[in-house]
Amino acid sequence: QQIVNLLNSLLGLLYQEYRDKSTRQEIETRRLQDSQTEPEENSASEETPSETEAASTPESKAAPQISLLRNSTSRFNLWQDLPEIRSSGVLSILQPDEIKLQEAMFELVTSEASYYKSLNLLVSHFMENERLKKILHQSEAHILFSNVLDVMAVSERFLLDLEQRVEENIVISDVCDIVHQHTVNHFSVYITYVSNQTYQERAYKQLLQDKPAFREVISQLELDPKCKGLSFSSFLILPFQRITRLKLLVQNILKKVEEKSERESTALDAHKELETVVKACNEGVRKMSRTEQMISIQKKLEFKIKSVPIISHSRWLLKQGELQQMNGPKTSRTLRTKKLFREIYLFLFNDLLVICRQIPGDKYQVFDSAPRGLLRVEELEDQGQSLANVFILRLLENADDREVSYMLKASSQSEMKRWMISLAPNRRTKFVSFTSRLVDCPQIQCVHPYMAQEPDELSLELADVLNILDKTDDGWIFGERLHDQERGWFPSSMGEEILNPKIRAQNLKECFRVHKSDDSQRRKLGSRNRQ
Repeated sequence: QQIVNLLNSLLGLLYQEYRDKSTRQEIETRRLQDSQTEPEENSASEETPSETEAASTPESKAAPQISLLRNSTSRFNLWQDLPEIRSSGVLSILQPDEIKLQEAMFELVTSEASYYKSLNLLVSHFMENERLKKILHQSEAHILFSNVLDVMAVSERFLLDLEQRVEENIVISDVCDIVHQHTVNHFSVYITYVSNQTYQERAYKQLLQDKPAFREVISQLELDPKCKGLSFSSFLILPFQRITRLKLLVQNILKKVEEKSERESTALDAHKELETVVKACNEGVRKMSRTEQMISIQKKLEFKIKSVPIISHSRWLLKQGELQQMNGPKTSRTLRTKKLFREIYLFLFNDLLVICRQIPGDKYQVFDSAPRGLLRVEELEDQGQSLANVFILRLLENADDREVSYMLKASSQSEMKRWMISLAPNRRTKFVSFTSRLVDCPQIQCVHPYMAQEPDELSLELADVLNILDKTDDGWIFGERLHDQERGWFPSSMGEEILNPKIRAQNLKECFRVHKSDDSQRRKLGSRNRQ
């Protein structure tokens, strides 16, 4: 009740607004830093409080979490701007690095308050609306809202503990110990909610299509000033966005705590547990859609060779599509392109390649296959237009237990590179991955969100920073996101390259620090395996 009263007394941002504002300020801060061609030691690589904290804590406007912010006219962006902080004289005592850390911890607390406010609106304004209740069958409501009440209860408990910590002292001692405790004991509710996402999206689309009354009520509810122009679906996706964002906020704290300190230890522990939850959430979403996809593919395949069972709990689709296979001798360049190539269709799974020809009735006849680990690719040198975007695919052991080669032509340079990287993921890319500990590597920051359209693509959020591993002349980039090492393709127009080498180096340094606990774990495992 205390939180609800605080929320009602504040004119705060909804979480969607807060999140958008926060990431856009992050982008502007990086742009400003990147534009400094010769950055000073304490401005680009260490980040100045005036720029960085404005970027990392704009969400504080949203916060109803502590008595310091109970004034409904509050306009404070930063911990250091609060009157109680300014009048205490503490800013003249604390080191600049400690002030940055206070801001990072303050942002985590205030953003949770903003998130809780949006969750509360999802429940009170949409889920508990009497007209909507009458339209929806109980099973439909369950799929649509899932366990959002559990998620909200967990957020409320979490926020109360954070609020109590902040009220103990105007200088915040730590928040990551609270994050760790709640992640371990309560955040499993996020996995349940997010795993339901595929069914939730499908049910929502179906209801919009089949029930005009549902469509009408949702539209009316969205127009309410409380929603600030935000859609119902933007509220439904909040828990997944929050659990991912929370991990990034802990990373931000981790970058600022003193090394080998107790606060670094709690931040690493919190980050590790959040990483586990986020991975479980992602896996939950993928598992639902993958199972249906594999069943659909199995029905379309007819085997000319010995049948291979396609459906497996540990198998999923990485890429599928049509390529042109060269017929006849490789030296025969005088033949016309139409005679030189014929269509084949590839289904590439995480552990298996299936090569087919399309046949009538939306079916595919399988004429060869090979384990993915026994595939090799080789790009041909430019040999004229008819052989542009051509590469060699070698199956070291095919369905007949022999080595065979296919000369394949893609429709564009990007399609060729995408197939080559998917078929042979360990093949060296144009630029070396950050995991090699390279001092410098091309980087890009996302300035437009992108939703992956194919399995080998990477969905991007605003302000994501990625290492560029490869790029094509026709506008595609193969990147590795720094905060979670996820890889995939995306259009180059979605980002801006980071040109300042000092900023790139700082990004890598921070990334190595965040993941050093993972690295030490890997080293232990490697040592055990060698023994």
